[in-house]
Amino acid sequence: MVFLLLSVCCSVAVSVLLKVARRRSWEVALLVALNYPTAAFTLWLVAQPPLPDAAVWRSGWWLFAALGVLLPSVFIVMGRAVQAAGIVRADAAQRLALVIPLVSAFVLFREQLSPWSLVGIGLVFAALFCLLSYGEAKESLRASWLLVGVWAGYGVIDVLLKALSQQAKVTSLLLVTFVLAGVLMAGYVCWRRVRVSAAACAAGVLLGVLNVGNIVFYIKAHTAMKENPSVVFAGMNVGVIALGTLVGAGFFGERLLFRHVAGLVLALAAIGCLTWARLSAGAA
Repeated sequence: MVFLLLSVCCSVAVSVLLKVARRRSWEVALLVALNYPTAAFTLWLVAQPPLPDAAVWRSGWWLFAALGVLLPSVFIVMGRAVQAAGIVRADAAQRLALVIPLVSAFVLFREQLSPWSLVGIGLVFAALFCLLSYGEAKESLRASWLLVGVWAGYGVIDVLLKALSQQAKVTSLLLVTFVLAGVLMAGYVCWRRVRVSAAACAAGVLLGVLNVGNIVFYIKAHTAMKENPSVVFAGMNVGVIALGTLVGAGFFGERLLFRHVAGLVLALAAIGCLTWARLSAGAA
């Protein structure tokens, strides 16, 4: 349970750092650019994966190429969403992305969905609808599109990561993905001529450590609680939404309307239904 709590804390800390970036006038792209070489170096220190051989390159090149582009792109969208819509709604939108792999499995591979899964999927869309902003204001519309981008982006990334997990030498491919993402972001930062500061660079390094910490602690939580994977699944998603709400509304004073609170409740209910569906499938 300690590993699960640490993973939740790392995940929310990433959003907090992105929130602070706006107040300190740090460019999110710079933080994301520094995040990936840090994450790659940390992953190499922890796992020391071998370089993938030619067969792995041929079978998995499209995966790490797609992830190398999507990971930093969606990360920047997440940063903008945290700044425009707040930690509470951005974290909730990210967690609701868990439904996209379910829908893709049903649409692409004709996998059967249980009644609880269908209820959970319906609640996810209801929650997302409530979490979005409404009105004619330009900022309100921008926040809504950013939240949709977070939800869709992380959902597609989740599908690609699941495909990556089926490949040989997963850690090696993940390392290559991080390096590719870092190279692309470095080029983007140079092209944009982003203003660099020591504080922003330190924040970018910290972002990379937190990201790897989130992944490592989540894997360790699954290892330590291998008899109860659904508990880890539910605990991670509910924990991030709960802690994100506490930090966003409590510490940063983010204003939540009634429909936003309703969206959070629906999100928790959706996670509960999807967790029960996993438990039922395991029992069967």
